Amino acid sequence: QVQLVESGGGLVQAGGSLRVSCAASGRTFSSYPMGWFRQAPGKEREFVSTILWSGGNTYYANSVKGRFTISRDNAKNTVYLQMSSLKPEDTAVYYCAARRGGNKYYTSVDDYDYWGQGTQVTVSS
Repeated sequence: QVQLVESGGGLVQAGGSLRVSCAASGRTFSSYPMGWFRQAPGKEREFVSTILWSGGNTYYANSVKGRFTISRDNAKNTVYLQMSSLKPEDTAVYYCAARRGGNKYYTSVDDYDYWGQGTQVTVSS
């Protein structure tokens, strides 16, 4: 079993930056593809970014490409999402997710086995 705990959300002005983190329990974290998703009020949960086990392979939704950076530190069992040039439309609850293995980019909610509780990110205009 893997437990995921997000942190680092908050309120930021448009154009600002914020980093959210996801701490994972479990000895096999380093082998899990990890993902970030977000869900705005009244909308479905949507894919943001994913990173493979090695950390060298990343993939982003078009809406965040060039503004967000995903990374992971397997020694700390933590994955990060650095968000820059934030826009009001980035406002959402951000969730991290883990998948039990695999070696490609996973972008669907159904691709993941474990989820955190989410952290709120609010971008004011």
